[in-house]
Amino acid sequence: MASTYVNDLRLNELGTGDGSGTWGTTTNTNLELIGEALGFGTEAITTNANTHTSTVADGSTDQARAMYIKYTGALDSNCTITIAPNTNSRVHIIENATTDSGASGPYSIIISQGSGANVTIPNGDTKVVYLDGAGTGAAVVDAFASLNVVDLKVQDDLTVTDDVAIGGALTVTGLVTANANLTLGGTTPTLTIGDAGAEDAKLVFDGNAQDFYVGLDDSTDDLVIGKGSTVGTTPALSIDENILVTVNDDVTVVGRAIGSTITAENDATYDLATANNFTTTTAGSVTMTFTNKAAGQSGSIKFVNGGNHTVSAHADVAINADILTALSATGTYFVTYYVTAASGNNTILVGATAILT
Repeated sequence: MASTYVNDLRLNELGTGDGSGTWGTTTNTNLELIGEALGFGTEAITTNANTHTSTVADGSTDQARAMYIKYTGALDSNCTITIAPNTNSRVHIIENATTDSGASGPYSIIISQGSGANVTIPNGDTKVVYLDGAGTGAAVVDAFASLNVVDLKVQDDLTVTDDVAIGGALTVTGLVTANANLTLGGTTPTLTIGDAGAEDAKLVFDGNAQDFYVGLDDSTDDLVIGKGSTVGTTPALSIDENILVTVNDDVTVVGRAIGSTITAENDATYDLATANNFTTTTAGSVTMTFTNKAAGQSGSIKFVNGGNHTVSAHADVAINADILTALSATGTYFVTYYVTAASGNNTILVGATAILT
């Protein structure tokens, strides 16, 4: 009975009574080929070929038998590589190490076995694939097309070309490049940038004509939004550790800027750090006073004199004497103010309507 090579490694299977006197040699060769199948092989593609066939030889050494196959050669187009025979059922790690023979590449290699599905490996990439060995309709499948990993540790750059859903913690010590969407899942998903070190941390938005950043300026402990890619360069808005907000240039409001807080100050002492707009209903004589002023601040007051109570003004307030007299009469008035300076006499300009009916 003649030898056959029908196994996935194409080893010599001696028939009954076959190989007299050479049994040991055949067995040793088979063992060597098993070792080869677990190893690394390099196969060159003919220059500028757009098709290539890797056929695992029967019973003899062959680079295509290796578990890890590195394809080299110079290409001027994508190349389809057919791994034969189409009855082999194997797992391969395949690297595309080809080069560009012109100036339009680099190019992908397309791994095929039959008329079924194939797998494309971009230049410079490595994929784990399996051949289903189904004959003329054989397919090649990307073994890690949907990979579920409990703990993944990446010690160098990680490039993602499709959506990533992360349901747990992700710790990265290198560069992460995502060419698709990045979704953080979980009950309270959190993205932490920085490791509590004495250094800036930032998100940079890389635009075509202009970059912007949102970052922590460690030197000032401020959260900064600005133009460019360096924290502290051309800041537009800063928030310090006391939650005080600084805007570094003009503010343009499209629509209305509305303060929703209306504070009751019945003693006519108005703390401008708490609100812009107030209500006052007097129960006795009052002195109109403004505290914690900021230049440029303005607002309004619904002023109700409950019973001919005398109204006077602090020295900081610039108000017409006739208006003070009018406000001292029972009635309801609409009062406005504008702060010209944070301190000083006559720095708060106050006006009022006549009594409202």
